[in-house]
Amino acid sequence: MSAGAYTPAPGAAPLPRMIAAQAALETKMLLRNGEQLLLTVVIPTLLLVLFSSVDIVDTGSGKAVDFLTPGILALAVMSTAFTGQAIATGFERRYGVLKRLGASPLPRWALMTAKTLSVLVTEVLQVALLVAIAFGLGWSPHGNPVAVLLLLVLGTAAFSGLGLLMAGTLKAEATLAAANLVFLLLLVGGGVIVPLDKFPDAAQSVLGLLPISALSDGLRDVLQHGAGMPWADLGILAVWAVVGLGAAGRFFRWE
Repeated sequence: MSAGAYTPAPGAAPLPRMIAAQAALETKMLLRNGEQLLLTVVIPTLLLVLFSSVDIVDTGSGKAVDFLTPGILALAVMSTAFTGQAIATGFERRYGVLKRLGASPLPRWALMTAKTLSVLVTEVLQVALLVAIAFGLGWSPHGNPVAVLLLLVLGTAAFSGLGLLMAGTLKAEATLAAANLVFLLLLVGGGVIVPLDKFPDAAQSVLGLLPISALSDGLRDVLQHGAGMPWADLGILAVWAVVGLGAAGRFFRWE
């Protein structure tokens, strides 16, 4: 046996392995949290099934599920990237978890990268579940899948930036209240279930600039109407993503 064969070699693991391990931990914690599952899985699923099966809201001509599915997909992105992430990160900040992780070999930017990867994994599971349910309800999608992917990615970036900005600047209790309030307001006024053309003209021009409206309308144009690349909606989401992520990076407080 050679000398030093069992000599410890202390040091940080490779950065990609650390990010992957942290992302896996973040995902497991999210999937084990009943409140998070209610927000990210149960509520979007119930809304899709209920409003597709019962004629409560006038969704225009065609099947209700064709109108509702793109909006529910947008809601799923918002619930995970914005509401769920803001609340979880806000309480991690309050309890000092972020401060301790920030002192570990994992760089702070890598921690945020791991959180983003966890959001993306959760969204993949959400989209797969909602798409399967929508097909069971008779959904008939159209359009370019590349456009759908771009909308989902930019929507995730926009909502993630806003969620981290809220979690990094407000107290945990304020984040909890504000994130849930914003979720409810955007659910009603973001074109998810109620078409924007049901609102007054003055309100439509403002609501159309919200990230949830851009995401739901863009997905609806592509998946329901078979439109090409929705450049206007992609542009709105890109602006929100740049502003949100830039502000989060600038003002996020770790303590």
